[in-house]
Amino acid sequence: MLGIETSCDETAASIVVRDSAGKAVIRSNVVRSQLDEHAAFGGVVPELAARAHVTYLDHIIAQACREAGIKLGDVDAIAATAGPGLIGGVLVGLTTAKALAAALDKPLIAVNHLEAHALTARLIDGVQFPYLMLLVSGGHSQFVLVRGVGDYERWGTTIDDALGEAFDKVAKLLALGHPGGPAVEATAKSGDPKRFKFPRPLLREARLDFSFSGLKTAVRLQAEALAPLSDQDVADIAASFQAAVAEVVSVRAGQALARFKAELPDHKPQLVVAGGVAANRTIAAALDKACAAAGATLIVPPIALCTDNGAMVAWAGAERFALGATDHLDFTARPRWPLDLPDMKVVPDAA
Repeated sequence: MLGIETSCDETAASIVVRDSAGKAVIRSNVVRSQLDEHAAFGGVVPELAARAHVTYLDHIIAQACREAGIKLGDVDAIAATAGPGLIGGVLVGLTTAKALAAALDKPLIAVNHLEAHALTARLIDGVQFPYLMLLVSGGHSQFVLVRGVGDYERWGTTIDDALGEAFDKVAKLLALGHPGGPAVEATAKSGDPKRFKFPRPLLREARLDFSFSGLKTAVRLQAEALAPLSDQDVADIAASFQAAVAEVVSVRAGQALARFKAELPDHKPQLVVAGGVAANRTIAAALDKACAAAGATLIVPPIALCTDNGAMVAWAGAERFALGATDHLDFTARPRWPLDLPDMKVVPDAA
């Protein structure tokens, strides 16, 4: 399976093999980050991202095939992210996949980017269904019950900013650079996480939703009250913000695992974490404690597969293809595409 990913600011392609027993081998996984193109703007500029995808995607696909030791015509099918994401970038990858599928007479699989994240744990660890996924990235923060390929139930989501977006905005406020997640984490190492008691939004509510907008505002007000900020002030604010986030995520994870055990008592609880924020060690440690307390298994794929990449798209395509699902060449790119929509259900031979 050739997988193509262009939903945001990584241009990626991968060749993944799935055998008849459902085991995977990643033959190649080529990712080109666009950090340098967007660094001066403090965030991703959609038009620049789309242009970069146009410039580099063909070369990256060719490199993925070379590293896998195959010719493009040797693949069984072509999978590409069809949404959600920045629509310009999604169109580049999906249109390229359609052109290749038509020229090579190969099946097309239009992949939901969120499903690709949701199934990554099966690519690496062969995790069995069902399991709970916590997706924490620049655009998404949500709990999803993964019952099977195409069978998802969203249990909670953010009502405002995604967690990765909150990290980016706090980093920008503190002049720490982009991307915000690694910058805040690095700065927080020399800070006091107890100096500032930032709010923990929605923490006492039973629902599994997140809210980070108020926390971000509290950080801004504290920074303005202390201005001009010393280096220690910045480190303490970063550490206190990170501590607040870790507590919120940990408590929510505990609640979600309790629901899992109540609704699926015959299955051992498993929590899979996906998305770039999964690389944050403070958050990972908090989740580890929450899983230990719940008697659950915590599964965190390697960071290279938590962030956007072609292997996860190829694998999601392979999982669907193994069930007989393909898509028509007129499939439309989608800027929004929730996992729990009816059209996510696997329909064999849709094309």
